[in-house]
Amino acid sequence: MNSQQIKAIARRTIELETASVAGLQEFLNDDFVNAVQAVYESKGRLVVSGIGKSAIVAQKIVATLNSTGTPSLYMHAADAIHGDLGMVQEADVVMVISKSGESPEIKVLVPLIRNFGNILIGMVGRADCFLARQSTMVLNTTVSQEACPNNLAPTSSTTAQMVMGDALAVCLMELRGFNGQDFAKFHPGGNLGKKLYLRVRDLYVNNQKPSVLPDANLKEVIISISGSRLGVTAVLTPENEVLGVVTDGDLRRMLEKDPDLKTIRAENIMTPNPKSIAGDAMAIDALDLLRKHDITQLVVADTNKQYLGIIHLHDLIKEGLI
Repeated sequence: MNSQQIKAIARRTIELETASVAGLQEFLNDDFVNAVQAVYESKGRLVVSGIGKSAIVAQKIVATLNSTGTPSLYMHAADAIHGDLGMVQEADVVMVISKSGESPEIKVLVPLIRNFGNILIGMVGRADCFLARQSTMVLNTTVSQEACPNNLAPTSSTTAQMVMGDALAVCLMELRGFNGQDFAKFHPGGNLGKKLYLRVRDLYVNNQKPSVLPDANLKEVIISISGSRLGVTAVLTPENEVLGVVTDGDLRRMLEKDPDLKTIRAENIMTPNPKSIAGDAMAIDALDLLRKHDITQLVVADTNKQYLGIIHLHDLIKEGLI
């Protein structure tokens, strides 16, 4: 098999799965709306179950729901009929996922859930199956063809299940008014969490606070820049108000002009009114400013231009924000 044949198979797989996902729009009926409302209005959790590949999809859906504000539990269908059914509480909504809706474990599990009196949502790949007939609401994920060349291995069908689960989760997010701050509460770890909660004040305090007065000579300026290893020093009034900054680049540009170095003062070479940011600003906003102005440092100052410190591009790189 040559490279063109391999690419052709891959394209066919993607095309089939894309068509399966697009076809889901036809199944967004009243049952879907009622399922969303039932989960939203529930005083309990959404317990999601399945068997085989559908069980793996169930785990992914539960992970998405939990991270977006809908308390959920995963329950394997086989384990459920051997004791795990005890995790289902009276106020819970149960969703069972199955392509055929006829698996032996499903046929045992579903009547038990019905006897408990819980709302049962069936996510099925056949509208006329056992699970669909027994469910309070049906989420139809029927696909015309699996991407598998034998039309057997769950491929298009599991993709459709995950997309329908995402549609459910996003609708619930919107209903709950789930925002970025809420998201940060559930994602404190990793780069994603840092983008949502890390603030400038968490970073600049770890740096030195280089500064000179406006009349500082060239030697004092260089020592201040070199000592902090930030490539910059702030130029301040005696009252700690930011007047400007002197960077490594300012020094190089000054030297190109061949000045009298003995007479150079900080105020002669500083960049006035430098780009600055508040300490309580989000770190990701600092990164946006650095990128927008193509610079590597920002002055951190309060609303009265009182100098707080310096945040450097390397601080953000170290935290994995880039």
